[in-house]
Amino acid sequence: MSDLVRVTDDGPVRTVRMNRPEKKNALTVPMYATMADAIEGAGASAALRVVLVAGAPGAFCAGNDLQDFLQASAEAAGLAPPLVRFLHVLARAEKPLLAAVSGLAVGIGTTMLLHCDHVVAASDARLTTPFVHLGLVPEAGSSLLGPRRMGHARAFALLAMGRPLDAAAAHAAGIVNTVVAPEDLDAEAIKAAREIAALPAAALAATRRLLRGSPDETIARIDEEAAEFKRRLGSPDAKAAFEAFLQRKK
Repeated sequence: MSDLVRVTDDGPVRTVRMNRPEKKNALTVPMYATMADAIEGAGASAALRVVLVAGAPGAFCAGNDLQDFLQASAEAAGLAPPLVRFLHVLARAEKPLLAAVSGLAVGIGTTMLLHCDHVVAASDARLTTPFVHLGLVPEAGSSLLGPRRMGHARAFALLAMGRPLDAAAAHAAGIVNTVVAPEDLDAEAIKAAREIAALPAAALAATRRLLRGSPDETIARIDEEAAEFKRRLGSPDAKAAFEAFLQRKK
């Protein structure tokens, strides 16, 4: 298990907390594996009723570690298998998924929220998906779930144009349920998690299945996006974007 992800259980609530604050919780391959294991494990546990995904103050998740993308681009590889598995696990999650979002939520930090059943955001949250700016395409099934959740116009602005959403705009778009002060984020998220965990389990599971529908369509879109992502990683646009990134880092 990666020590960059902390998994804790408190009664019926499992918290999966990204713990790489010095990199603003940019996700590495081992982190994806740990998070996938934690969510799958909760689904297999009768004692656990809810999974809460959280980050650090000021940084929920800065997206995929760009060094991984740079390596994948150099090797003409696609999304790492643990990353794709994590996306599949999100789509097939057996227990309700909640998120507590503070500060930056970039790329996968935003698209994973589309799989969540309830999202609490701090007022300083800022959602952005710069995929196209990097010569890439959205992932996590967001090209399917985004328009369904917020309509085509908002989804295009976020996923194609890369225009950010602050907490209030994300709430208006239907991605976020509740906006709170940053200092109240964890308490409000735990309160919501316990409220959901207290609901009758069988009725909740059936209602959730009806609301979400079959995960097969989402899985198919995740795989379609991953194939296009791999093609885009080797494109001149992506190579130029990554080269510019490297120059800025020097």
